[in-house]
Amino acid sequence: MDFHPQPQPGDARPWAFPTPERGSLANGLTVLHCHRPGQQVVAVEVLLDSPLDAEPEGLDGVATIMARAFSEGTDKYSAEDFAAELERCGATLDAHADHPGVRISLEVPASRLPKGLGLLADALRAPAFADSEIERLVRNRLDEIPHEMANPARRAAKELSRQLFPATSRMSRPRQGSEETVAAIDAGAVRAFYEKHVRPATATAVVVGDLTGADLDTVLADTLGAWTGDTAASRPVPPITADDRGRVVIVDRPGAVQTQLLIGRIGSDRHDRVWPAQVLGTYCLGGTLTSRLDRVLREEKGYTYGVRAFSQVLRSSAPSSPEGSAGAAMMAISGSVDTASTGPALDDLWKVLRDLTAGGLTDDERDVAVQNLVGVAPLKYETAAAVAGTLADQVEQHLPDDYQGHLYQQFAATGTVEATAAVVSAFPVDRLVTVLVGDASGIEEPVRALGIGEVTVVSG
Repeated sequence: MDFHPQPQPGDARPWAFPTPERGSLANGLTVLHCHRPGQQVVAVEVLLDSPLDAEPEGLDGVATIMARAFSEGTDKYSAEDFAAELERCGATLDAHADHPGVRISLEVPASRLPKGLGLLADALRAPAFADSEIERLVRNRLDEIPHEMANPARRAAKELSRQLFPATSRMSRPRQGSEETVAAIDAGAVRAFYEKHVRPATATAVVVGDLTGADLDTVLADTLGAWTGDTAASRPVPPITADDRGRVVIVDRPGAVQTQLLIGRIGSDRHDRVWPAQVLGTYCLGGTLTSRLDRVLREEKGYTYGVRAFSQVLRSSAPSSPEGSAGAAMMAISGSVDTASTGPALDDLWKVLRDLTAGGLTDDERDVAVQNLVGVAPLKYETAAAVAGTLADQVEQHLPDDYQGHLYQQFAATGTVEATAAVVSAFPVDRLVTVLVGDASGIEEPVRALGIGEVTVVSG
């Protein structure tokens, strides 16, 4: 029997994260664009300088309602007609609000980019903010809140923010508002927030996709260039302060058969030179199924389906801002275990952290992490939306346009000792706030016996 010869791998092709071209429109809108041959679905991200800390007192959530209302009609289209126009050109439009600001995302076939950008421009230039639509969005948001509170992971995240940040900080409160604040939002509040914070001079648009044959400058000028607005004085960025004294907070859920774990503190953001080593070390600790936490808690002990360690940038400021560094990232470990295993699982988790401090990472752990982080990058960024999202993150976090491209080089150049030092500094065993959402009657005493911090029980 004759067999075909075994296929042989080809030569690896060099890959680098793309660096965009930067420009601006006559109305002051900053534009970054990146030609990605073959990406026939173009991704557009528009970043608005309307952060959560700019929301008026008592109106937490108004940025979220405004973001959702951008797709609910304009001066040309009703909400239904606007949705129909998007559908006709095969486009999707989404928006959300977060601490750095509001971000609007458009995906549209390259052949219909002018039409898609025209609809996006209409939404930004003249949103309807009809009373009936705002009332509906407020009702929808109020309906979501009980479901979020019933979700253990969401409840843990809200409690961790409340514990870490002072009550006066916007970061201590739910990003999309509470029942009390959302109920106070009306169309007038949304319009006022829009008029004060949404303008092209303080916004940035990122366009990524196959731009072959497109006169992008003309298309942008005819669409987003028609959006007008005055300039605005720079707004001071409040500093981020956090209380990461080691302690445990149990959110009581009587009868719960599982405990949701969320352990966190505030660490350095991407402007800190330690960031690449911090990402690498955190990946070794809990970034994948082969990481140290999973190896112990999942494979050896069988406590959980998985535990993850991660870092998430909350907000960054420009390095040259008068306030100095005002950036921070959430360093966290999350997972879930059954109620009876809560005490033993936490005990073993702390042992992993102590062993990491005492013995450090191994060269093999470091090498696998580098291979995974660097090797997966071409797949991670195979769509225009993924590239656009990362470029938008860089803008939002005041990073240089070539930041992501250099980051992979920095991963490869980071040694085991540096990665160990960074992850140990990010997760010190005596400076972690632990939130447990579960049955307090079954987990309080075992957790107290661990001595990992003062234990407080709050209502679920």
